[in-house]
Amino acid sequence: MSKTIAAIASGNTPGGIGVIRISGDDAIKIASKVFAPFDKTDLTELKGYRAKYGNIIIGGNRADNAVALVFRAPKSYTGEDVAELSVHGGMLLLQNTLQAVFDAGAVPAEAGEFTKRAFLNGKIDLTQAESVAEMISAQGQAQLKASFNALQGVLSNEINAVLEKLLDMSALMAAWVDYPDEEIPELGEEELEKTLEEAANRLKKLLDSYDSGQTIACGVNTVIAGRPNVGKSSLMNMLTKTEKSIVTHIEGTTRDIVEESVRLGDIVLHLKDTAGLRASDDYVETIGIEKAYKAIDEAQLVLAVFDSSQKITDEDYDLIEKCRGKNAVAIINKTDLSPAIDTNIINSAFERVVFISAKNNEGYEELEKAVKELLGVADFDTNAPLLANLRQKQNCIQAYESICAAIDALKAGMTYDAINVMLDSAADELLSLTGKKATTEVVNNIFSKFCVGK
Repeated sequence: MSKTIAAIASGNTPGGIGVIRISGDDAIKIASKVFAPFDKTDLTELKGYRAKYGNIIIGGNRADNAVALVFRAPKSYTGEDVAELSVHGGMLLLQNTLQAVFDAGAVPAEAGEFTKRAFLNGKIDLTQAESVAEMISAQGQAQLKASFNALQGVLSNEINAVLEKLLDMSALMAAWVDYPDEEIPELGEEELEKTLEEAANRLKKLLDSYDSGQTIACGVNTVIAGRPNVGKSSLMNMLTKTEKSIVTHIEGTTRDIVEESVRLGDIVLHLKDTAGLRASDDYVETIGIEKAYKAIDEAQLVLAVFDSSQKITDEDYDLIEKCRGKNAVAIINKTDLSPAIDTNIINSAFERVVFISAKNNEGYEELEKAVKELLGVADFDTNAPLLANLRQKQNCIQAYESICAAIDALKAGMTYDAINVMLDSAADELLSLTGKKATTEVVNNIFSKFCVGK
């Protein structure tokens, strides 16, 4: 019999409603000790998917009005008996109610233990479990949609479809090798090669979409760079829709890196507004400039800002050189002023060039389009199966490489039993990806990163 666990499932911040989740064999019995329905019924007699309105009882005294929900195994989130107590969302009240649940016999849930039990009880596979964490941490709409689709089994279905083909081929080859005298239909090399190539192509498609998926899921480390007074801080403020950075006509106003995460359409940009790039005798400003150059080197995306109303300077040329070989969008700012810049130089140096007036909040849509195109997510499909993390990617790579090795072995005329070893290796990787063959260490590591209560 598993221990009955409990935790606050609604987060550690005050709110209108707070939820205590209890899961395990004694979940409903324990909930009945701290909850008294107004109709005097016994909570333990309640059928699944039912609710009761009543009082929370702490130390024999009524402490709050509340709603109790009952879910009976196996038709619950965890696959166990589950009770949820919805109380008013003050943190003191939640903590007092949770302590009363512990006093009644529950034990504190570990990080991610509810979802871990759902996985262990076969309610979800490992990719779906990981999608729960992705949904909770989602910062953009595209990531939220993609994570929800993974929770619905989009990735699992794709992996299982490939796995089924591999297992079918493996079984036929094993039967052909082990029982040569039986009347088993011969597996043709052409059919086998076609099936393996289809499996390899499906995995390759998943791997090819990984980087764009990570861009959507994790966001992009982005640096706003340029010489003083080209409008970097104004651009920062336009993107954050706040007065995040100080804007003045005085050169060197920004001396250190100002950071903020913003949504640019469906993409999250982890922005850094840097000090103006120029030679300076000011010791403090020089440190800021050195940080700016380092930030450019480490950035996944550079928003290189130029002043439309002035000719290109030596500092501008230095920035252009710094951006070579990097994902960089040239932003020609101050289009509200008379133009003086040589746009041919900028166009020849950057794949994407955008004209804006940060002061007047003009050019946002054009910038969003340019960034999406540059990062390869303009046509990102949130409904497609996507690998969510490095663990899944590594399993997919190993499976893909084993299938490719099997194809090469088939073309080289190797025996079916040798090819079957490679297919078994690929199948093991895919089974590990979905959790059917994942090690205890892998499973524990995944759920240790969840929040308590989920």
